[in-house]
Amino acid sequence: MSNEELLKAAYAAFNRRDINAVLGLMHPEVDWPNGMEGGRVHGHSQVREYWKRQWGILNPHVEPLTIKDEAAGGTVVEVHQVVRDLAGNLLADQMVEHVYSIREGLIERMDIRNPHAH
Repeated sequence: MSNEELLKAAYAAFNRRDINAVLGLMHPEVDWPNGMEGGRVHGHSQVREYWKRQWGILNPHVEPLTIKDEAAGGTVVEVHQVVRDLAGNLLADQMVEHVYSIREGLIERMDIRNPHAH
């Protein structure tokens, strides 16, 4: 599976709230940003708990628009992110960049980058 196929599968699983499918694409020691509360979460169990908390408050949808490997080794995904509260009110509609480190076919780390910060 290419990096692009891996990440497309991960976004699709996230959007359908299939935690197990996403975690299956992640390294057991995955390093993931906590975009809601700050800091980072590590490993499958912390990512699972974080997403459960997030989905109890928010309804995010993330659509990957472009996926490209960088010369430095990371894979950058341009993402259209729409976040609503559980009542359906729009909280955010923005473009962000997700930068991935992928090792041995698994997502090892993700960082969020503001595309306007270049």
